[in-house]
Amino acid sequence: MLRKASAKQKQSMKIFISYIFKNLIIATAFIAVTLTFIVFLTQSLRFLELVVNAGNAGAAFWTLTFLALPRFFEVIFPLSIMIATIFIYNKMTLDSELTVLKAVGHSPFSLAKPLLLLALIVALLLWVITLWLAPVSLKNMQKMRHSLTTEFSSMLFREGVFNQPGTGLTVYISKRTEDGTLSGLMIHDTRDETKPPSTVLAKRGMMVAGEEGQQVVVFDGSRQSFDEESGILQLLTFDQYTINLPEAGPVTKRWSEPDERTIFELLRPNMDNARDRENLRNFSIEIHRRLASPLLAIVFPLIAICALVVGPMDRRGQAKRIILAVIGIMLIQGLFLASYNIARNNNLGLVMMYILTLGPIFVSLFFLSEKSENFRRNILYKAKGLKEQSA
Repeated sequence: MLRKASAKQKQSMKIFISYIFKNLIIATAFIAVTLTFIVFLTQSLRFLELVVNAGNAGAAFWTLTFLALPRFFEVIFPLSIMIATIFIYNKMTLDSELTVLKAVGHSPFSLAKPLLLLALIVALLLWVITLWLAPVSLKNMQKMRHSLTTEFSSMLFREGVFNQPGTGLTVYISKRTEDGTLSGLMIHDTRDETKPPSTVLAKRGMMVAGEEGQQVVVFDGSRQSFDEESGILQLLTFDQYTINLPEAGPVTKRWSEPDERTIFELLRPNMDNARDRENLRNFSIEIHRRLASPLLAIVFPLIAICALVVGPMDRRGQAKRIILAVIGIMLIQGLFLASYNIARNNNLGLVMMYILTLGPIFVSLFFLSEKSENFRRNILYKAKGLKEQSA
């Protein structure tokens, strides 16, 4: 009989875990999609003006916005699973489901099992996003923004006018089509004082954003330069010719910021590059941040469920506990961001990162364990005994 009862209890436990796990997934997914949509709208406003000014197609607008999303998932997912935890478990409390489950012998830890499973899955997904997907998408987004900025710059070249994008450079355009193609170009270049001035004539051309900065690529034309010392006019015909446009500083290859690098790039910086050598500490801090931040997807729901299932339950609602849990979560999130900023100058910030993530996990697991439950019972028993003695 005992074996049959034990088998039935295990079966009911599996059904219970499956039931809560399913509800948590649905709620977390719904909240995550809602928050993602809100972030999508806010980010789209940032790129709308850039895309419109560059005269680009709507595909560029959607691509830019979607590339901006992955870096927000490390905030969206922990908040989503935390809100889902509060909603599902509080609803089960109001419906007396958790009260019945605790009455038949289920411990707080067993009630939290489906949540722990989902939190671990979300944390693993976040590690993939933060270590690889988010930096790759951010890097591509920055490249695309740079390309659109270049296209916007090409729109500043007016037709039928001698434009001067920089000192010593004059550009004339006969016509500019809707797709950004330039036709009837004349480019007079006197920037290099060590070389004779040159004039480029081309049938068509376009503005591009290369690794070396903004450039004008022209096709089917000629390049003429006159050497005053020798009195020789040099003529070069070409199918394709590239001219660098002046920028605010020297034309150099764009340096990738720490948040634009994958974990493999952060672990293997280019020691031949001066900026890489100067930013070794920033690379190290970025690695620690990416390892620690996904743990918040476990911390937030654990704090929420401890507030809802540990101790006596109130069928009328547990608003006070929920408010305290939310305040605690906001405090941890704020301190985590502060620790990241502190880490730039002091190793104490790195220690704080791991204390703020690993500490609440171990404390929450203790509160959910049977040892914690026995500890609370002993305290209540002693307090009750003292009251009887004083009476």
